[in-house]
Amino acid sequence: MATAHIEANDGDFAKTVLMPGDPLRAKYIAENFLDDAKCVTRVRNMFGYTGTYKGKPVSVMGSGMGVPSISIYATELYKDYSVESIIRIGSCGAVRDDIKVRDIIIGMAASTDSNVNRSRLNGYDFAATADFDLLHKVVKTAEKTGKKIRVGNIFTADLFYTPQAEMFALMEKYGILAVEMEAAGLYGVAAEYGKKALTVLTVSDHIKTGEQTTADERETTFKDMMELTLDSLL
Repeated sequence: MATAHIEANDGDFAKTVLMPGDPLRAKYIAENFLDDAKCVTRVRNMFGYTGTYKGKPVSVMGSGMGVPSISIYATELYKDYSVESIIRIGSCGAVRDDIKVRDIIIGMAASTDSNVNRSRLNGYDFAATADFDLLHKVVKTAEKTGKKIRVGNIFTADLFYTPQAEMFALMEKYGILAVEMEAAGLYGVAAEYGKKALTVLTVSDHIKTGEQTTADERETTFKDMMELTLDSLL
C-alpha cells in the first residue's frame, strides 16, 4: 500500500534496498547494474527500482540529502514495505591525510552533530552503528576481490557548508575518516525498527587538500563501490 512518500505496492521492494542520495543515481544503477529493473515509485521524483543482480532480487532508491530526508524513506521502507536491509551508497569528503580521493570507506559507526538519535534515547547519546553481518560481508568481499577499503568511524553533518571549519581538525584527531550527511540518521532508524543498515562511501573530495573528482571520474569510481556492495549480497 502506498505511503505518504512512496507509491509502490506491497511486494514491490526487495528485502535489500541500496540508497544513493541522488534519485538519478538510483536510475543509473538500475539501468546499468540490475537486470529486468522496474520503476516502482517516483513520488517527488525520488525514483525507486527493483530488479535482480546475478539472480538476486535487489532494489535501489534515492534518499535525498540529509538526515531528515533519508529518515523518512528508511522509516517507510522498513515499516511499511517489510524491507530488512538498507545500504547507503554515496560520496563523502575525507578529513585525514591517509585517506585519498577515490578510496572506498565503510561506515562502521557514525558520529554526528544531529540531535535525532538523542531524541530517540531520551536525550542520551546513542551509538549509531552499522549492522555487523552486512559489514562483515562487504569486508570479506573486498578481501576476496582485492578491493582496498577503509573501515571506521565517519561523521554525519547536518550542514554541508559548515561555519565551524575547525571541526575537521577535531574529527581527524579522533580518528574519523570522512564526512557525509545521512549515515547516523539511517542507523538510528534501523535500530528503532530492529532492521539492518550499512553505509558504503566513495571519497569524492578531500576537505584538507581541496582535491576533487570530476563527474566522469565519479562514474568510474562509483562502479567499484557498486560492484563491491552488490557482490557482498550474493
